[in-house]
Amino acid sequence: MIRAVLDPGMLVAALLSSQGAPAQLVRLLVKGCFQLVLSPKLLEETERILKRPKFRDHVNPEEVQDYLAFLVRWGELVPDPPESPGLCPDPGDDYLVALARASRARVLVSGDRHLLGLSHPEPPVLTPRAFLELLESLGPQA
Repeated sequence: MIRAVLDPGMLVAALLSSQGAPAQLVRLLVKGCFQLVLSPKLLEETERILKRPKFRDHVNPEEVQDYLAFLVRWGELVPDPPESPGLCPDPGDDYLVALARASRARVLVSGDRHLLGLSHPEPPVLTPRAFLELLESLGPQA
């Protein structure tokens, strides 16, 4: 099964809107179409984003906790990898690339322009739409 790291922005988008590629990916996760890789730092950042004042009208603290528990239930929680500075132009994204590498994820899924702009990233960084297309091309054996 294909292993993937979804960045916190994708996880937030999937909760806030049932439309769009991030939400489709979460539905495919539940169907067993891929293995979501999570780490404590990724979950903490997702929680921090969801608790921002601008999202208070969209999700309450209980919904945030329920969503994080849902992700842990359906994902694979792995330890945070050692810090790897200098992997990305935005130092805040270094941990995502390090997590994807350490967990042997096949892809890192993001809408972040810094991550998408990396030249020859390993593993590749895909938009959510591109990851959906990859999963579709692989079929049920993904």
